[in-house]
Amino acid sequence: MEQYWSGSALNENKGMVDNLQSYGIISSRKVGEVMETIDRALFVPGGLQPYVDSPMPIGYNATISAPHMHATCLQLLEKNLQPGMRALDVGSGTGYLTGCFALMVGPQGRAVGVEHIPELVSFSIENIKKSAAAQPLKDGSLSVHCGDGRQGWPDIAPYDAIHVGAAAPEIPQPLIDQLKPGGRMVIPVGNIFQDLKVLDKNSDGSISIRTETSVRYVPLTSREAQLRG
Repeated sequence: MEQYWSGSALNENKGMVDNLQSYGIISSRKVGEVMETIDRALFVPGGLQPYVDSPMPIGYNATISAPHMHATCLQLLEKNLQPGMRALDVGSGTGYLTGCFALMVGPQGRAVGVEHIPELVSFSIENIKKSAAAQPLKDGSLSVHCGDGRQGWPDIAPYDAIHVGAAAPEIPQPLIDQLKPGGRMVIPVGNIFQDLKVLDKNSDGSISIRTETSVRYVPLTSREAQLRG
């Protein structure tokens, strides 16, 4: 929705992170370190300005979120991205946030991306290989799969953290089922007007949901509907 800065004055990843810190979007030292370590430019198609605070088209009617949205989601999920934990990134797109998750959860954890456009799965794996998340990909603590993210990825469930990168009309039940008690999901919900919802599964399995902010994401839909636009 909002844009904190624009223009091409920024030509490095660290400048982007510094901006996110100065605007108060990043307050966590760990989130700042991870976003500095994973260079966003490796995940944005060539010819686009990777450090501008704006979503960017990545083809197939999909986008990579603006840096402030990625920072917001990492901040909201930080307690559920501790070393050894499991994270699921639905609609993983270019692989950027999945790579960030892998660094957060470390080699004893698991970061899983699910994306239904096969070309984006291949693109994301190539991007990750060039990035600081190459080692987790190699050792298997990071993986990206082609599938319908609305069904989650049950093989490695339950997850401490689930991030959904596209807006659902309602929260898909399989994702709620795959969230561990004590886990947290961040998901944009709505059709034309969307809210970023934070869903916490309490230790007794009950659910509490709050609204973080208004957002604008592409819809979480079938592959066919997405490619039709």
